Amino acid sequence: MTFVERLDPALRHLADVRADLSPPVLGAVRDSLNQRRAEAARTMDTIGLEIEQRMVPTGADHSVPVRIYRGGPPPSPVVIYCHAGAFVLGNLDTDHRQCIEYARRGRCTVVSVDYRLAPEHPFPAALDDAAAVLEWAVRCSAELGIDAGAVAVAGSSAGGALAACLAARAAAGDTVPVAFQMLHQPVLDDRPSPSIQEFASTPGFDADAVRWMWEHYLAGAPATAEAAPGRTLDLTGLPATLITCSELDPLRDEAVDYALRLMWTGVSTGLHVFAGTCHGFDAMLPDWETSERLFEMQGAALRRALLH
Repeated sequence: MTFVERLDPALRHLADVRADLSPPVLGAVRDSLNQRRAEAARTMDTIGLEIEQRMVPTGADHSVPVRIYRGGPPPSPVVIYCHAGAFVLGNLDTDHRQCIEYARRGRCTVVSVDYRLAPEHPFPAALDDAAAVLEWAVRCSAELGIDAGAVAVAGSSAGGALAACLAARAAAGDTVPVAFQMLHQPVLDDRPSPSIQEFASTPGFDADAVRWMWEHYLAGAPATAEAAPGRTLDLTGLPATLITCSELDPLRDEAVDYALRLMWTGVSTGLHVFAGTCHGFDAMLPDWETSERLFEMQGAALRRALLH
């Protein structure tokens, strides 16, 4: 059976969609994605949410733009969110819909991070930006109306790698405590896997995109656990976790492997593989019933983990 036949019928019209991250076209791909997501963001229903944008100073002659979504009464739990985009694409509009869903369904405040992108800013620039925002949110919790004792990190795709790295830093005592991590179709490991080999030409994300993503992000440096959290040997102390991923995705196996290793370590972990889906299905078809199930699962997980 071909991967197209394995795709849910609702996704088969996207079978030829590819993410070309090669240097000659990367700029054009960025511009196209940014335009599409900006147009979509302008039409989204944000009734009942308070949304504002801020600049978070890092103390290094650099500030990180954030968008804050308030979906619960203060002091509310907070989710530090890192968007998808293979470390090289995206901005605050990229996962605008996801942030709306999390804030509403989780009854929390979501702080979305517009981290710096590779290849102009390779590792660790994006992670440094996300860490600065996490620490700022806790430091300014009273002003922001958030509960500094109910902090989660979340991310999709490359943003999932950043969120997982933040959780690992927190577990090691290198940043503020994190109570929960929520990783959707996460980038976790630069090493080969059976799903990368099997899904060399799947929609949304394929093997070539995986290769270019790591080349841009690492800029020739060797991968470490700080960049690729799947390389972490000891997962002790990591917070409760929800991992969701797609069946027909080159990143599937690293997500499943990470979830299993967390469980074997004794970390409370939820894992759900969405059958018949490809990478990015929730962004490509956010109103689809399967995307709705994903959003409800994520919102319920946030409520269980963070609302006392």
